[in-house]
Amino acid sequence: MRKFLQDIKADIKFKTAGPGQKLAEPPRERAPKEKPKAATPKSRQGPTDEAQMAAAAALARLEQKPKPWLPSSQDAIKSQVKKELMAEAAASERGLTTDHKGPVSAVEEETAGLSVSGVYFICPLTGATVRKDQKEAHTKEAILLHFSRDPVAASLMEIHTFNRDREKVKLGVETIAKYLDNIHLHPEEEKYRKIKLQNKVFQERINCLEGTHEFFQAIGFEKEMLPVPGQETTEEYYVLKEEVLTKLEDLKDYKEQLLSSEPVKAQLDRQLCVFKPSPQAAQFELPHDFYNLTAEELKREQRLRTEAVEKASMLRTKAMREREEQREMRKYNYTLLRVRFPDGYILQGTFYAREPVSVLFRFVREALKDDWMPFELLAPGGLKLTEENLAFNECGLVPSALLTFAWDAAVMADIKASGEEQTGSPLKPELLSAVQILS
Repeated sequence: MRKFLQDIKADIKFKTAGPGQKLAEPPRERAPKEKPKAATPKSRQGPTDEAQMAAAAALARLEQKPKPWLPSSQDAIKSQVKKELMAEAAASERGLTTDHKGPVSAVEEETAGLSVSGVYFICPLTGATVRKDQKEAHTKEAILLHFSRDPVAASLMEIHTFNRDREKVKLGVETIAKYLDNIHLHPEEEKYRKIKLQNKVFQERINCLEGTHEFFQAIGFEKEMLPVPGQETTEEYYVLKEEVLTKLEDLKDYKEQLLSSEPVKAQLDRQLCVFKPSPQAAQFELPHDFYNLTAEELKREQRLRTEAVEKASMLRTKAMREREEQREMRKYNYTLLRVRFPDGYILQGTFYAREPVSVLFRFVREALKDDWMPFELLAPGGLKLTEENLAFNECGLVPSALLTFAWDAAVMADIKASGEEQTGSPLKPELLSAVQILS
């Protein structure tokens, strides 16, 4: 039908060509195949004017009907780009980027089934929580960004945080303090306001430390090339700006800050969790972050543990046992501790292996609804923890342990004698509102 209408349309164009226009040849039809004993077909007569008008109207109606849309390759690309942009916008609102989707999903897959996904730290400068392997890079970036707000404070943080050799830091800081003391005590002496950069003491004690040059420039020194007395050459010096001499008390304050500053230390995130009662409370699966060992060393430890069964049957001296215990304690940097309450609920937190037991008591007390009431913590085996100054690794509470919470017996006896009873969970309601299921 459509082919017939198109033929008619072509005939219309052929007959209505304007003057001077070259007439387009009408479309040629294919000659029908000859059939045996069939009469020769007569040539088709051109359509009448009425037929041409009707056909043109029908063709117009067909062309006005909406055609089904089929996506082209360009449309598909645009659609995909639009989806990606929408995904990036959604991820940005959640504080993520699409670039992190791959690694995050990989981490989630890697940590599936673990008691905790890893060890995390809270940056004191940004408040952000970062994984252990991202801690140093994040802290360094935060300090460098702080230069735009307070270059003196940022340079002090850089000196005390980026340089690991504490003895070198101490020596370098004391040398800089001596420079500033000389200026403060003898402001009229020009020699004290100039520091030769190629000086042996400067090179060995100061130039080797990160952040020292930034500190000098932040407090008012600038680099200058000055002539060497008796020679025709010049050397580089730090020279104190003239305007700083009117603020000598500031130099004294900078010196005190330099001597008293401490490294920027990210705080260990306890990753406090509360779980419903579970028979799996004593089962732990820890990530590599908890061990002070490489992956290869961990495999070796697993092999050695299988051999430990045989060693257990051997007679060992007290000194041998103590050496093995000390070696065992050094394997762990962190420990994951759980405290089970009388109602079965479980409080979990991450700690340094060398932290004292007192921090666990403080951790538990801060989670209690009645934090004034005395309580006890029982280690595995029912042994009461009494030496709060001992470290977790000295108590055998590494790399994980399940402890038991109990109210002080004397206090509970007094409460019972008064006719009152402890009802409900001892934990704070806001912690119970976020309770999880231990899997």
